[in-house]
Amino acid sequence: MNHPSPTVDVHAHLLLPEAEALVDGLPGLAEARALDARRNGPAALAVNGPMVRDRLPKLTDTGARLAAMDAQGVDVQLVSPSPSHYHYWTDEDTAEKLYRLVNEATAAHCSAAPDRLRGLGLVPLQHPRQAVRALDHALAQGLAGVEISSHAPGRELSDPAYEPFWSRAEDTRALLFLHPFGCTLDERLDRWYLSNTVGQPAENAVALSHLIFSGVLDRHPGLKVIAAHGGGYLPTHIGRSDHAWSARADARAGCAHPPSSYLRRLYFDSLVHDPYVLRELVRVAGADRVLLGSDFPFDMGTEDPVGALRAARLPEADFHAVRGGNAAALLRKD
Repeated sequence: MNHPSPTVDVHAHLLLPEAEALVDGLPGLAEARALDARRNGPAALAVNGPMVRDRLPKLTDTGARLAAMDAQGVDVQLVSPSPSHYHYWTDEDTAEKLYRLVNEATAAHCSAAPDRLRGLGLVPLQHPRQAVRALDHALAQGLAGVEISSHAPGRELSDPAYEPFWSRAEDTRALLFLHPFGCTLDERLDRWYLSNTVGQPAENAVALSHLIFSGVLDRHPGLKVIAAHGGGYLPTHIGRSDHAWSARADARAGCAHPPSSYLRRLYFDSLVHDPYVLRELVRVAGADRVLLGSDFPFDMGTEDPVGALRAARLPEADFHAVRGGNAAALLRKD
């Protein structure tokens, strides 16, 4: 059987030193870094620095990226800025400068290999009034959409202030890559890298629950949201959400259908680090809603995303859909 679809990795990152230079020394940066340090703890920070330095060529140089993709058997990457560039603490003026710089720099990085690299920009979720403008700017650069975190300071994704953003994203068919950065459980997760191993999937589950239970996905059924890390804990524990929706009036007050039904309106990357969890994700979301993801090139990713997918022993058609068919259709690569 012929499978012409390219192998597409939808979870790959780009580091932009010029973005960090833009915010360097600004009021608020030191406080944000202190919060990040408290959340991660000293042991994690001691590992993170060398880990990122070792991967700088793959994070910044297009040639190194393409060589690594060749080694992995990946044809196309959807490149998103490192979530460390969100900087949701910045004021409106700085936030606009930042999203413009990041969007333009990401587009420039991908333009070196336009057949193999597609990009995502950023929007300042801390300033909802800027979100539509930032999305439009990203799309004007030729980017496929934008990357967002699981929340902004004082605002969940269910906040009504984001309604214009969801409407614009739906109308433009922009991709929204939901990738948390930082967990509000704070110092409870400051040892053993729990800030990532527990924090990231917890934040994914909370953010997706806000989109589901608030009715955002009812009001905007055409949204194209891709959840990183397989959607975190939510897909494998969605039965508890369904039970609450059935048993309690307060739980079902905001959304029209059982929560599990919305999983088939979302997309999920395959980065769950367990073939049985990946099989369950495909079962509950549908083989047409799961996309290959590696978290390139960080240490919490996988260096062999296709091998990790193959380990799930999916039916052949499902394997190829996840390997690249689904993402190729989203990116209009077919």
